[in-house]
Amino acid sequence: MGWLALAAVVVVLDQSTKALASRFLELHQPLPVLPFLNLTLVHNPGAAFSLLSDAGGWQRWFFTGVALIVSAVIVWWLRRLPREEKWQGTALALVLGGALGNVWDRLQLGYVVDFIDVYYRDWHWPAFNVADSAITVGAVLLIADSFRRPGRASPSGTKLGSREDG
Repeated sequence: MGWLALAAVVVVLDQSTKALASRFLELHQPLPVLPFLNLTLVHNPGAAFSLLSDAGGWQRWFFTGVALIVSAVIVWWLRRLPREEKWQGTALALVLGGALGNVWDRLQLGYVVDFIDVYYRDWHWPAFNVADSAITVGAVLLIADSFRRPGRASPSGTKLGSREDG
């Protein structure tokens, strides 16, 4: 399946960049790149935006479990997806690769390695990584695709955007 290859590329890019960040950056020490971008190594035991980062450790297994369940659903969805659904396939593959990249960190390290720090003056967006970027781009593509062709069938056979869809 070509979509799984794209997901694998995302995982490889994500893990490679995290390895480089971990090797060459000092924890919490910004390296300026552009007037709005630093590379800053952060270890995030929580979820997006450090949600539940100080929850005591259970969140590692919770977020890992959720990501694995979501990944299994995405693989099932991709297997049922017609080849011509390129937007949706690309979107799902990006989300899958991003989810698995962050799961790998949680299982191996107990936290997710983040290193991209976007800011404006003193306001900093929470640090993120390639996996987070892939998930975000994939989610935006899914939303855009739902507007692009409303009324097409979902993997369950109901039409997306129809009354049957709930």
